[in-house]
Amino acid sequence: MAETNKENVIRTSLPQVGQKFTDLAEAWSFWVNYGGRAGFEVRKRSSWKSKIDGVVTSCRYVCAKEGRRVQDKRDHLTKNPRAETRTDCDVHMCLSLDRVAGHYEVVGGVLAHNHGVYLPQTF
Repeated sequence: MAETNKENVIRTSLPQVGQKFTDLAEAWSFWVNYGGRAGFEVRKRSSWKSKIDGVVTSCRYVCAKEGRRVQDKRDHLTKNPRAETRTDCDVHMCLSLDRVAGHYEVVGGVLAHNHGVYLPQTF
């Protein structure tokens, strides 16, 4: 019964297109909490600011395993290279500012990982 309850909590709190947030801090908090419940680490990928007033108009939050590391050009004789942790995971949530309504809205996203996730034992 406990497993079913955990699955229902995760399923009902998925990011959905059209979901609204009052500001970016609220959206980031939601993404961090969702990642924790779903069993993956998160990070901010990018954000775009208006050149006119400097307000963030859109941003993208991703799984921490998104992308690949850029090849290091400093020293090809590195003695202890760090392990590659990224897997090109495509999980992300895109937000855009609705200036008329004054809130941020989820405009897209992908929720399917290409790697294993580690569900928390307790909530």
